[in-house]
Amino acid sequence: MSPIDCLIVDDEPIARDIIRTYCAHLPYLRVAGMCGSALEAKAALMERKADIVFLDINMPVMDGIAFLKTLKSPPQIIFTTAYKEYAVDAFDLSACDYLLKPFSLERFIVAVDKAMEKIQTTASLPVDTSEPKDDDYLFLKADGKIFKIRHDDLLYAEANGNYTKVTTSQHTLLPAMTFSGFEELVPKSKFLRIHRSFIINKSKIDHIEGNRVFIQNTEIPIGSNYREQFLKQIGFSS
Repeated sequence: MSPIDCLIVDDEPIARDIIRTYCAHLPYLRVAGMCGSALEAKAALMERKADIVFLDINMPVMDGIAFLKTLKSPPQIIFTTAYKEYAVDAFDLSACDYLLKPFSLERFIVAVDKAMEKIQTTASLPVDTSEPKDDDYLFLKADGKIFKIRHDDLLYAEANGNYTKVTTSQHTLLPAMTFSGFEELVPKSKFLRIHRSFIINKSKIDHIEGNRVFIQNTEIPIGSNYREQFLKQIGFSS
């Protein structure tokens, strides 16, 4: 059997070491890397493939569920968390399994076996050569809840210190996420950075006047460094 490459993603060093020790008991598992944050994991997956990702949920900057939404073709995901309330969201995202900390070696092996079955099933399926379809929604954690937000309902986002103020047609949310972290979550074809502190949904623009964009009676400034690129993106030259 060829080795199965695993990536361990957890902000707690002890938790990473426990999973690495468990992996060592299974000779067909190879730990390809260990990451302390979701953004570090995203960079790691761009450099090398992983067949299974052991993914913590409650991490700073970007949580595990939000991170999974950024992956177009995710590997098998086994969530590892101390919080059972995320289980429904995890399985909605087609996670392979959900390990509640602290978990035993026996329970760990059961999760790995599930992932192995899925990997073998996927390997036997015909290759789909069609273009991948972007999901039309994202998940944001705010006020102790995880909100599923359709791209079409998202109006604009504003940098707010270590948070990002996200305005939708139904809510104003303040997830504990950096502005650059939020920018990574949304498709660049639909969402445009028009100012160092603002990202807007292109389809929600009512009109543009001078150096201002209007979205549902809200006036949003266009930064001078972004104006030329923004006008090109909507089909105008400056």
